[in-house]
Order: sequence, then structure tokens, then C-alpha cells
Amino acid sequence: MTKTIRIAAALLLRPDGDTLLVRKRGTTAFMQPGGKIEPQEAPGQALVRELFEELGLIVETEALRFLGTFQAPAANESEHIVVADVFRLDVGDIAIRAAAEIEEIRWVSPLRPGNLPMAPLTEHHILPFHRQ
Repeated sequence: MTKTIRIAAALLLRPDGDTLLVRKRGTTAFMQPGGKIEPQEAPGQALVRELFEELGLIVETEALRFLGTFQAPAANESEHIVVADVFRLDVGDIAIRAAAEIEEIRWVSPLRPGNLPMAPLTEHHILPFHRQ
């Protein structure tokens, strides 16, 4: 039986158009920053919390622009589907660092992300949606 994981994720964009992808410790796939929505938490609140925990970013929920809800097979948990509320967040050229369970961060062009191994949600849904 397939289980569902509800998450909030950010399409984080710099002025040059590059987007930030993260890789969690012990995994290979890069994905949008974000994470699981806790009970009693709105998706925007969850994303604000996750961005602070994972990247040290302090963001107001008003800065998030809702893009839509997407779903795909989970990258790191077999027999799970990820249902993601995705928000766009435009950031300046600020220094962002990996924290908590994030092992690596990478700025990539959404148009030419290269051969980076990516989570299905990122590769097949979020980046193509943004490119349109």
C-alpha cells in the first residue's frame, strides 16, 4: 500500500534565475528545500520553519507565493508518494548555508540543471512547471 507524505517545498530563486536544490545526508537525489508539514501547521508555516532549520533562512510567510500542489513518488522512501504544496521565494544574492540534515546545496539553472540526480518531484514537476 502506498503511503502519502505531505510536504511544503520552495522554488527558491536568485535574481540571475538560478534555483537552490538541496541533498539530505545519506541520500543522492537533489530536491527543493522544505519538509514535512506537522499536524496543526499550515503549509506556509511549515516551509518557513523548514527553511530556517535547513538553511538558516529567516522568511515571512507573506514572502511566499503559492505555485500549486504537485505529487510524485518519494525520492528517499519507497512505496511513498510526496504531495507537495510548492511556493516560490525570490531571494537576493544572500549567503545560504546547509544545516540540520542538509549535506549539500547547489544553485542550478532551471533551464539547464545538468546531470544532477534529482527527486522525481523536482525533475518531472517543479522545474518543468517553472520553465513554462
